[in-house]
Amino acid sequence: MKRRFGVAGAGAWGRALAHVAGLAGHDVSIWPRGHVPEGNRCDAVILAVPSQVARDALTVIRPVAGKDLPLIIAAKGIEQSTGFFMSDVVAEILPGARTMVLSGPGFAADVIKGLPTAVVLAAPSLAEAREWGEALTAPSFRIYSSDDVRGVEIGGALKNVLAIACGIADGRGLGDSARAALTTRGFAELMRFGRRLGAKPGTLIGLSGLGDLLLTCSSSQSRNYAFGLAIGAGRTVAEAFAQSTGVVEGAFTTKIAFELARRNGIEMPIVDAVHAIVDGNANPDAEIARLLARPVGQEMEVA
Repeated sequence: MKRRFGVAGAGAWGRALAHVAGLAGHDVSIWPRGHVPEGNRCDAVILAVPSQVARDALTVIRPVAGKDLPLIIAAKGIEQSTGFFMSDVVAEILPGARTMVLSGPGFAADVIKGLPTAVVLAAPSLAEAREWGEALTAPSFRIYSSDDVRGVEIGGALKNVLAIACGIADGRGLGDSARAALTTRGFAELMRFGRRLGAKPGTLIGLSGLGDLLLTCSSSQSRNYAFGLAIGAGRTVAEAFAQSTGVVEGAFTTKIAFELARRNGIEMPIVDAVHAIVDGNANPDAEIARLLARPVGQEMEVA
């Protein structure tokens, strides 16, 4: 069934998702940030703006948002000022919206090129996730369904912070073994964080958790990894920001992830180290030494 989609956000990811919706046979309107889509009623809206400006974008959309608007969040982060996940922000600004979250391992450039990509769409019910996932699925863009909205959000937000850590390690020339160890131990932190905040373990070992983590921790296409790589190579945090080609979501998520971990008594030494470097200008080598000096313990339990 042909639908009308509005895409809030004209960045790379917004354009990529608009491209997918068009391939799936729908009418699509792209709304640049701050643009008021006058008279442009849609069957669904995709929110594809940086997480820290999602509140502003939703406020702009509110006048044209009908009752029970299906709203698909494609932003990956935690609001720094409130500690809200994106679904919480939507609930506050558009309380009647039917909120879903789209996340997983995919780069906008790959999607535009038609390279095979698999992501997950989470909704309050599997039936709704399947309905809208099928509506947006294109030949090379596969959408799996989930009813774990919080779990999908957590995976998308935390993996960005961990990708910065892996970039720093590679920038310092620590080697493939170190990156593998950081990715795995970072995943253990993601699991601890997710469980405490209500995610299902099965979600975290899926596309939006482990899948996205593996992608962003190893590719220079990831702005977060590239940002960490620059810091590891000797750039200051300000210089790393300056050379970034876009918004580095993980840099803005790091502080609030650190605070939420402390608030909830979650041990996250890698996130602590990234926070110290990005927000506290700590020396990367000193933070690496601190991590290596930690006592080894029991491996994580996934079940």
